[in-house]
Amino acid sequence: MTNEFIDYLQYERKYSSHTVLAYKEDLLQFEQFICAQTNMCDFTSIDASLARNWIVSLKQSTYSVASINRKISSLKSFYTYCKKKGIQTTNPFLRIHALKNKKRLPQCIKTTEMEELLSSEDIFTKSAFENSRDKIIIELFYHTGMRRAELINLKDCDFNLFSLTLRVTGKGNKQRLIPFSNSLKESITKYLDMKRKTFENSSDNFIVNNKGGQAYPMLIYRIVQDYIGKVSSISKKSPHIIRHTFASALLNNGAEINAVKELLGHANLAATQVYTHTTFEQLKKIYKQADPRE
Repeated sequence: MTNEFIDYLQYERKYSSHTVLAYKEDLLQFEQFICAQTNMCDFTSIDASLARNWIVSLKQSTYSVASINRKISSLKSFYTYCKKKGIQTTNPFLRIHALKNKKRLPQCIKTTEMEELLSSEDIFTKSAFENSRDKIIIELFYHTGMRRAELINLKDCDFNLFSLTLRVTGKGNKQRLIPFSNSLKESITKYLDMKRKTFENSSDNFIVNNKGGQAYPMLIYRIVQDYIGKVSSISKKSPHIIRHTFASALLNNGAEINAVKELLGHANLAATQVYTHTTFEQLKKIYKQADPRE
């Protein structure tokens, strides 16, 4: 039944491979828990008390509240699917609510640090191709706010160098257009030329690894982590931090929140509004520093 559910998520709901993998892992983990507790590896034989015991065991481990809440959501969706298929009469996770989680405001890299990273020639010290590729990765994240999976799936044909627009395929295979500047166009053109010179049979994947094949998530993560670490002391160094930086910069410079929502590919406004809290916190900090009464 789990395989059928995974196929449903992948082909009917069109979830990303990353999301589907998370569901698989959550289901497998719960199955292992059931086997250990009941000696019967049967999803349909459990009740709400066993579901609650699993949540308790997760809370006693090193899992974050966000991770536990995702697992609750995964199993709740699975049993809803089973109930619709007539395999399960009740949903044991129905009355299990998400744990309360203290909301953390998104971290951002300082604009001065990003400008230093992109303008300094001394920071990019690898081979000519790697320098060109690594720099365009950072630039695309910083100037478009796209997700890591979206970057990996980019094709050369997704760039329209005449209209200065980029076609991005986001979550649920939803496509959106992101405009870009002439300066980014120059960087894109330089990288494409370098890629074609380096690899005779150049892949149509825009970002490639050192052998010319499609890039993979950990490669992108390591590249971003390495370069951010050279200019910033921020605790979390990831592609998503640059996405946060992009969104906050737009709002700080007067962009309308609905426009930012569309550029980021958010399904609803609530996901975008978290960045307004970030900018408000920055305003409060500036106010405290500038107010003579403080």
